Order: sequence, then C-alpha cells, then structure tokens
Amino acid sequence: QVQLVESGGGLVQAGGSLRLSCAASGSIFSRNGMGWYRQAPGKQRELVAAITSGGSTNYADSVKGRFTISRDNAKNTVYLQMNSLKPEDTAVYYCNFKNFKLLGGTDEYWGQGTQVTVSS
Repeated sequence: QVQLVESGGGLVQAGGSLRLSCAASGSIFSRNGMGWYRQAPGKQRELVAAITSGGSTNYADSVKGRFTISRDNAKNTVYLQMNSLKPEDTAVYYCNFKNFKLLGGTDEYWGQGTQVTVSS
C-alpha cells in the first residue's frame, strides 16, 4: 500500500499562482510515476501533469507553459507549480501514484483531493 498526503490548494485570483505538494509513503517501487489529475463539477477527471521516477514529464495541453511538475525522489514528493491560473483551472486536484510492476502493469493510488478555486 501507498499513502498520499496532499497539501496546497486554496483560493486565488486569476493570474495568480499556487503550489501543490504530495508526499508518498509506504511500499514504493524504484520505478514509479507521480502526477496530478483534476475534476471540475460535472466533468470527468483528467490528467494535468505527471512525472516518472526517471524524470519524464507529461502535461495536458491546457496547462503547458503555465504549470510545472517536479519531484524530489529522496522525499517521494511531487510538486505542481501553477502559474497564470485561470478560472477554468478551478477543480479538485488529486494526487496520483503508480508503482510500475517488474512484469508490466501498475498499482495505482489516489490522494484525497484538494480544492483549487480561481476567481475571475
């Protein structure tokens, strides 16, 4: 099992910045991925950004150039720096963790979610 503890989030005006953090603990494989998803009311959960233990990153087109994902492998912590926030970024943001199994497939875990609200 992997436990995820999220922090950050809150209310910010459009154009502002926020930083999310998520610390993982428990049974963590050397090869893993961490990321952030978000879900707005009435919409499906969508990938925002992800980063592997090797440093490969992936971003949603809607956040490229505004959000930056990074991680501290020693602390098993992932960060999401969100700049130039827009009202459409308003959502519950969920930390995601995947252990990459040696023979393929993943074990996946979710944080409890943190609200990000961007006012216009």
